Amino acid sequence: MSRSSAGTQSSVETVDGGPVAALTALLDTSAPVVEAGDPLPPLWHWVALPRWPASSSLGPDGHPRKGAFLPDLGYPRRMFAGGEAVFHAPLLIGSQVRRESVVESVEEKHGRSGRFAVVRVATTLSAADGTLLLEERQDLVYRPAAPPPDPGRVPDPAPAAGMPPAGPPLRAESGGWRFRTDPTLLMRFSAATANPHRIHYDWPYVTRVEGYPGLVVHGPLSTLALAEALRLAAPERSVRRLRHRNSAPLFCGRDAFVALDHSQEPDVEVTLRDGDGTLLAGLSVELSPPPERHEP
Repeated sequence: MSRSSAGTQSSVETVDGGPVAALTALLDTSAPVVEAGDPLPPLWHWVALPRWPASSSLGPDGHPRKGAFLPDLGYPRRMFAGGEAVFHAPLLIGSQVRRESVVESVEEKHGRSGRFAVVRVATTLSAADGTLLLEERQDLVYRPAAPPPDPGRVPDPAPAAGMPPAGPPLRAESGGWRFRTDPTLLMRFSAATANPHRIHYDWPYVTRVEGYPGLVVHGPLSTLALAEALRLAAPERSVRRLRHRNSAPLFCGRDAFVALDHSQEPDVEVTLRDGDGTLLAGLSVELSPPPERHEP
C-alpha cells in the first residue's frame, strides 16, 4: 500500500529477504550472513526495500520522470551525492515498516563545473507499532545536459565488452581492501536495488549522451562497499549514526582502495580512493562501544 504526491511519499512495506540474499551473493565476503528475522546491516535497507517504478513512468535516462515526487528543475543528469542515517532500532528481515519520505529542500547552486541543484530527501522508517527505526537524509545532485561529445573521442566499447567478471568486489590487501567492479556486478546491483538509471548499464547512452568515459559505478554500491568493509573489520560493533558522501565518480573496471581510520574512536572514517589517491567516497561512522570483556 502506498500513497504519493509531489514532494511526499508514504507506504507500508515488507523488509524483503530476497534482495538481501542477492546483495549477500553480490558482495561475496566473509561477513556474517543475515537471514529471515535477523537485523539488517547498516544501509542494507536500500536493497531490502526496493521500489520498482512502472515502465510507463520512466524518462529518457531510465529514472522515473520528475514532477510526481522529485521536482523537475530542468536538469536531466542525476547523481547520488551522499547523506546521513541515524539508526534507532534494528530493521528485521521479514518485518513490516512504514516509510515516509518528503522533499525537504531544493537548492540551486553554481560551482566550478557550472549550474546544478541539490535536492534533499528526508525519510523515516517506523515499525508497525509506531516505533521509530531509522531517520535518513539523501542528497541528490542534478546538472544540465552534457554537451554533445566529439564523435572522434567517444570511448571504444570493445574493452568493456571484453571485461570478464572480477569476482568478489572487495579483496583484502595490506592496509585495507581493493574494490573492483565489472559490468555484470553493476547489472546485478541495478536489479537488486530496482535502479533503472542507464548510466550504470547502457554504454552508448552513458558515453554518447551523458558524456562519461564509461559505465558509472552506483554511488550507493560504493557506499555499501565501505559499510561492508567496516562490518568485516568490526563485526561485534553496531552503527549508531553515519554520514556518507560521494565526491567523484568511479568508473567500471577501475581499481579503488578502501581504508579505515580508527584514530578517533568511537568515530571511524572509511574512505574510497582511486589509484592516484583522489577521494571518491567516504563514511563518517559513530559506532557503539565495544562489548565488555569479563575475565573468568
